[in-house]
Amino acid sequence: MGPDLIYDVGVNHGEDTAFYLAKGFRVVGIEANSLLCDEAREKFADAVAAGRLQLVNAAVAETEGPVTFYRNTTVSDWGTTSPDWAARNRRLGTQSDEITVPGMRFESMLEKFGMPYYLKIDIEGADLQCVRALARFNERPRYVSIESTMTSWDGLLQEFELLRDLGYVRFKLVNQLDVPMQVCPFPAREGRYVEHRFVHGSSGMFGDEAPGDWLTHREAVREYRRVFLHYRWFGNDGVLSNFNWERPLIWRAKRYLPARRWYDTHASR
Repeated sequence: MGPDLIYDVGVNHGEDTAFYLAKGFRVVGIEANSLLCDEAREKFADAVAAGRLQLVNAAVAETEGPVTFYRNTTVSDWGTTSPDWAARNRRLGTQSDEITVPGMRFESMLEKFGMPYYLKIDIEGADLQCVRALARFNERPRYVSIESTMTSWDGLLQEFELLRDLGYVRFKLVNQLDVPMQVCPFPAREGRYVEHRFVHGSSGMFGDEAPGDWLTHREAVREYRRVFLHYRWFGNDGVLSNFNWERPLIWRAKRYLPARRWYDTHASR
């Protein structure tokens, strides 16, 4: 395991990559959208030249070779290889271009670049492909984070089962709406200390710096039961998502509803 290596799976605009580089880590950034990958190459040209950042323009896939990628033209980080996720995105009012991109097995990426200290995964609908790939290796990251499912309780239990089978025994639930309010601790608990302003959509702090207490498997699942009650009503596929918000009375009521939340699950060995 590279003690100073982080994988940023789903680079998007590089918000997380910038944070990891600032903290002194080397980064492997994986991004299927070639436009976003080119943007990252330009933005982090110095880190690329110094060998501190390696960018991979490919989609994580079950097999090597070309795959269909739905590049979201409305919300950049909603790009996906999953037709089901692309259909969900259309229901939520966004548009996608159907393009062909290189597909690469995550096992191949790990073999090529090495096992990271921290593995951040945020690739709509394909996070668990990366998690499953870890089973083929005796050495695994100390920390992993994934965007937890918002639509299936059985799917959530499967996520925890996979992580537990891989030896992850401590968990944190991080509300992504709160990430812009995170403040890096001093002294640093991961890497070096930086003053960093987190933007909406970034993953935020990780490892022992991630907010909240480490929970057992049972405690984390119990917390998610409460979260799923919120998802049932206010999630992207929740009861209230089917309302016609253009109707005047409903539109005025919308401002009083709780914001739609989503959570990352952080896991530690």
